[in-house]
Amino acid sequence: MTHKVLIVDDEPNIVIPLEFLMQQSGYEVGIARDGQAALAQMTAFQPDLVLLDIMLPLLSGFEVCQKIRENKAWDRVKVVMLSAKGRDLEVAKGLALGADAYITKPFSTRALVEQVSALLASGQRARE
Repeated sequence: MTHKVLIVDDEPNIVIPLEFLMQQSGYEVGIARDGQAALAQMTAFQPDLVLLDIMLPLLSGFEVCQKIRENKAWDRVKVVMLSAKGRDLEVAKGLALGADAYITKPFSTRALVEQVSALLASGQRARE
């Protein structure tokens, strides 16, 4: 079974390479460019993992992560926050809201693929 990865980011220079990277890694990819679209895609696309930026139009990544975790139907979905905001406060907030991992930009593409693969392979939530 092919895993589905939802990329949630409003910057094309991030979305395009991430989409390519995830497709090359064998994942089916969906894209949302704002927080409300991300929540709509959760139902329509039904991803296994979400790559979630924090700075988004309409709803922040923090708000999206919280809404994902509040919905029991999405319990199995892994959330990886990707953000340029790398202060301890943001990282702690993302993890407290239920993110499985928090990766700061810029990031190693190889490390990201390994993190995504490990999270999808595990039945339990992993923390970075």
